[in-house]
Amino acid sequence: MADEDLTPILRNWPYVSGEVNVRLIQADDARMIIQMRVDLGILQMETTGRPDGTQPDGFESLLEAVAAALQSHVDEHGDAEGFTLTSEHCRRLREEAIQFYHRYVSLLALEEYDGVMRDTEHNLHIIEFCREFGETEFDQTVMEQLRCNTLMMHARAEASKAVAAKDTRAALAAIDEGLEAIRQAIEAEGQDEEDAFETSAEVQLLRSMRDALVPKLPVSQRSELHDRLKAALAAENYELAAILRDELRMLRDD
Repeated sequence: MADEDLTPILRNWPYVSGEVNVRLIQADDARMIIQMRVDLGILQMETTGRPDGTQPDGFESLLEAVAAALQSHVDEHGDAEGFTLTSEHCRRLREEAIQFYHRYVSLLALEEYDGVMRDTEHNLHIIEFCREFGETEFDQTVMEQLRCNTLMMHARAEASKAVAAKDTRAALAAIDEGLEAIRQAIEAEGQDEEDAFETSAEVQLLRSMRDALVPKLPVSQRSELHDRLKAALAAENYELAAILRDELRMLRDD
């Protein structure tokens, strides 16, 4: 069984602590696959569909299978009332979300931003399905702890894609939307909103991205920021207004 020993492969690709060790390689059948080096070995993932390449109940993902079951229930009963995800279904959805998490972290390191946005949206849908239809309180709430991080990763990927296209304005808009989505998630959880928001690691990361991008805006765009600020105030969206004020201040300081 010596030919099954992974030692030579692992030795040729050493694990580096504190880094996302990931690569995109071509498989024997010419398809591209993702490999992530972890401390105890290598994770291998498909680039599309479920990362493990399986098709639960003939669907590309378990989430799609569950969504189809919900649609069948609605078609039969007229609405979603009475539809429930068993604890086993929720457990399997959580396991799928972990697979997608590993892949979107890898895709971000590979600068494959569309894939990151696709996979973070997938996991946000899983969180929502479990929240709405989970059989027990545990099933409904256990994944909420991942919501803010998933929202941050989605905003980070969208902003990074815009930066790569040299569209600073779109990058800032993506970050602002991400910050607002995180604020709403914290508020929905009934936490001390302002304290939890200000101390959130996800908020700090997005703010750091925004602080690095604002000085790159042409000064001519200041008027547009003023218009957005007025609209936010008119809509009594004071959180967004505070963000826009910060951006205007940074333009002046620059």
